[in-house]
Amino acid sequence: MTTVYERRAAPAVAPPARRSPAGVVLALLWAGAAAVLALWWTDTGSVVGAAGWLTGAGRIAGLLCGYACAVLVGLMARVPLLERRVGSDRVARWHAMAGRYTVCLLLAHVGLILAGYAAQDGASLWHETVTVVLDYPEMLKATAGTVILLAVGVTSARAVRRRTSHEFWYYVHLLTYAAVFLSFGHQLALGNDFNGNTAATAAWYALYLGVAALVLWFRVLAPVRLNLRHRLRVESVHREAPGVYSVVVHGRRLDELGARAGQFFRWRFLGEGMGWTSTPYSLSAPPRRDRMRITVKALGDHSTAVALLRPGTRVWAEGPYGSLTGDRQSSPKSLLVAAGVGITPMRALFETLPGEVTLLYRARTAEDLALGGELEALARWRGAKVLYALNGPDGRRPNLSAPALRSAVPDLAGHDVYICGPHGFARDLYEELRAAGVPDRRIHHESFEL
Repeated sequence: MTTVYERRAAPAVAPPARRSPAGVVLALLWAGAAAVLALWWTDTGSVVGAAGWLTGAGRIAGLLCGYACAVLVGLMARVPLLERRVGSDRVARWHAMAGRYTVCLLLAHVGLILAGYAAQDGASLWHETVTVVLDYPEMLKATAGTVILLAVGVTSARAVRRRTSHEFWYYVHLLTYAAVFLSFGHQLALGNDFNGNTAATAAWYALYLGVAALVLWFRVLAPVRLNLRHRLRVESVHREAPGVYSVVVHGRRLDELGARAGQFFRWRFLGEGMGWTSTPYSLSAPPRRDRMRITVKALGDHSTAVALLRPGTRVWAEGPYGSLTGDRQSSPKSLLVAAGVGITPMRALFETLPGEVTLLYRARTAEDLALGGELEALARWRGAKVLYALNGPDGRRPNLSAPALRSAVPDLAGHDVYICGPHGFARDLYEELRAAGVPDRRIHHESFEL
């Protein structure tokens, strides 16, 4: 047990739930796409013949692809409004969807434009491709950007990603910036909708420069400022359960970070060969003025190496991120459900959520229960309840069906339910909670399954 902080009394009454701005953000993104289509519509006269229809469709795909590239990069900027209010998991899913749209639009743009040009010139598709790539302005750079973006798309496919390391995927993904930079000149040089249209050109520059400013500030300057200001270092490492370790990080004025129970940081440990990898880990205790704590299960090379960290190791952190916080609470009663290492944000919320709180902890065996001593102490301190769902002696899994949940947690439908665990577990539990009468708006979880 590694309780290293003084406990603070949780508020007795739940504050009003804050509404997510996700709907407004999505509406703005789709409005931008509509504005791009309007640009093509107002700039296009009549469309004549097969070549004209092919070229026109290619122009539409190209404009939407250029807009999608800006959205794609903007969603990677880690803007606090999105990461903390909309939720990092939802933003990650939006980013993945925008990536699929971008690749499809890119392929459609290339194929349709080349087919239209070939039909117009009466040339073969191969001859037209060579001519466009070698003779048209900005096309060599655009071709390089296309190849890079397609490579990023391939490595992001679920079947490929499962077979590659996180580090390889991460650094290939960063090439998206290079792909967008290389293709930007082509959009303005050959885009008929921008030639002679000063307002459209200015709007396109504003879009891309605005996104670049977001990336520069939130991905580069803000993390540099955070780490220079707070000077994070590893204070200690503690074993919690088989393969599970807690890392206590010491720093200056950490209360100024504004971190909340339930949130996470992206951590880079500058030692033990771990400096090249940035990995998200949730806080496993409420942050204090000079300390934060994470709890990590050894699931890969990086998480396994966490157990070997030495006191004094410098830490580079980015965040806080995530919206699985008390801001989602709308009822004076809450049920926290954790599976495996998903106990980490639930442990922090168990201490800080106001009102009546019950914790349900799913693990294979009693030996796999991390932070169990702390959970029992917190339950006694605040008069809360901890329920354990362990496999039976024969390995049979516990019953977490809707009737079983209603029996274990009276008035379940009147609770806010927070879930953290593997994607399959969270999906199945969600279905059981809905069957038990819990409204969708009161089921809160973050899932990074793309």
